[in-house]
Amino acid sequence: MLRILSALALLGLVAAPAVAQTYPDRPITFVAPFPPGGVADQVGRPLGSAMEKLLKQPIVLRNQPGAGGAVGMAAVAQSRPDGYTLLVALSSISIIPEADKLFARQPAYTMDQLAPVALISADPTVMVVKADSPWKTVKDFVEDAKKRPGQIAYASSGVYGTLHVAMEMFAVAADIKLRHVPFSGGGPAVTALLGNNVQALASGPGPVLAQIKAGTLRPLAGWGDKRIPALPDVPTFKELGYNDVEFYIWAGLFAPKATPAPVISTLREAAKKAVDDPEFKTTMGNLGSPISYLDAPEFQKFWDTDAARLATAVKKIGKVE
Repeated sequence: MLRILSALALLGLVAAPAVAQTYPDRPITFVAPFPPGGVADQVGRPLGSAMEKLLKQPIVLRNQPGAGGAVGMAAVAQSRPDGYTLLVALSSISIIPEADKLFARQPAYTMDQLAPVALISADPTVMVVKADSPWKTVKDFVEDAKKRPGQIAYASSGVYGTLHVAMEMFAVAADIKLRHVPFSGGGPAVTALLGNNVQALASGPGPVLAQIKAGTLRPLAGWGDKRIPALPDVPTFKELGYNDVEFYIWAGLFAPKATPAPVISTLREAAKKAVDDPEFKTTMGNLGSPISYLDAPEFQKFWDTDAARLATAVKKIGKVE
């Protein structure tokens, strides 16, 4: 038995360098846990295109929506840790486990099941309404909402998803009650607003910037600590006196936690080079989404800080059925 154990241990030592030398030797899948048209999809596709040039293997993005992103995130968290199934996640990765705690239910996944590879973007959310709506400012919107509690509807990417939490942070701070209409992702939520099925939306700049420029949507305020560069005339909620209303839809690349260190290292290096790819930079620029690259160690610190802020926000919002 001792000889067998020794042989297995030796094989383990040999396997790690072998993985580093051969990875990747087949296509890689990026899972975006939302439907097409949202931030994860818009960031993940050009990132995959840039990284596949470096890794010399195809990278296919698979949309796997459901439960505000929990279905796709859990699928990657529980997948084989070999570097061939990766996750393009948004900040909701930190929200969903906290929401599960509120309801004392079995978590779909835990954050420690996933290892950060790289932060790619970190966009402040922006509140938009139809351009033909009666609200020209946040003040107009709040005054109307106080007159009609629960009657102004807003779309989101799902219960406790990024767009839901951002809008509820604002509603709590403004002491107003809005009607939440969840959809399966940011893309369908934008479509709902454009189709007059709802009256407002919190969104990353990318999915709505073209509509703002076309004059179809009107931005009222941003959730960042400073104004969005692509929307310099739009005030932040902080400027308007809502000091606790700060939220970012960031997009990052993750791998299952037990993925071998040499594989993670290869992915980190590819992501670092990919964000400097001219085509990737152009695509992100057209989306109005500045690149906010952080390598894994710095991304982990960023994630920890953001997760703590979001945990507090979820507790303030409380249970939402």
